[in-house]
Amino acid sequence: MFELKGVIPALVTPFDEELNVDYKGIDKNLEFLEKHVDALVPAGTTGEAATLSYEEHIEVVRYVKEVSKLPVIGGAGSNSTREALYLGKEVEKAGVDAAMFVTPYYNKPNPEGLYQHYKTIADELSIPIIVYNVPSRTGTNITPEVAKRLSEIDGVIAIKEASGNLKQISEIIRITADDFILLSGDDFLTLPILCLGGKGVISVAANVAPHLMKEMYERFVTGDIEGAKEVHHKLTPLFDVLFIDTNPIPVKKALELMGLAAGKPRLPLVELSEAKTEKLRSVLQSLELL
Repeated sequence: MFELKGVIPALVTPFDEELNVDYKGIDKNLEFLEKHVDALVPAGTTGEAATLSYEEHIEVVRYVKEVSKLPVIGGAGSNSTREALYLGKEVEKAGVDAAMFVTPYYNKPNPEGLYQHYKTIADELSIPIIVYNVPSRTGTNITPEVAKRLSEIDGVIAIKEASGNLKQISEIIRITADDFILLSGDDFLTLPILCLGGKGVISVAANVAPHLMKEMYERFVTGDIEGAKEVHHKLTPLFDVLFIDTNPIPVKKALELMGLAAGKPRLPLVELSEAKTEKLRSVLQSLELL
């Protein structure tokens, strides 16, 4: 199995003018990213999985796995266990190295329901599973106690933690086994999470500044904590501006400004406003990304 660590961009799904998936655009973006990052996550939140059809979702994951030499973690979540299992089996067929399943959203399962959801999926798949906790989007939080139970399921190897709660994150790391991996799901908290024992980040910002995200990570793991802090502070305006509107609206505009592939988001998401675009442009210029 590949070593799950480092800087892992949550890939944008570029669209053409008719809002169809732009596969040549995927190629262009991967060429920009691949020399700096450690793995790839297609068809997650940043990849607009919510508005991809199942066929598009599976094909995007399959295509990224086919054309990239990096490990690929296929997005495969749903609020229906049957649907999540279907997607999981399909991305497994696509040859991915692992699959990531967001916490079921809207229907708000209780702790036992969360456990049974992930256990049902893990029992049916042979590839490693990453749990994705993002309560701001799902309405459900994976507590440290539930995370510990999930970590004991065969095949569940990691959690992407985007609760924004450092105390919770610290507690998950403290009470789970040493081989259970916690990845940051929040760019701004990546450095603090690394300090607590996290192993890397599934990142929005890495679509835009992969070299700087990798520099921060490498400085940390080589013991240059002051250097990592400097890069963190340098990147903070980017972390902020990439969430000036709903993700992935700002990151798609950033890629467009940089001459990379993005296209408009699909409805109900809309393009970034002109005023916010100017703020984004200013930050990109300050980091010499334009």
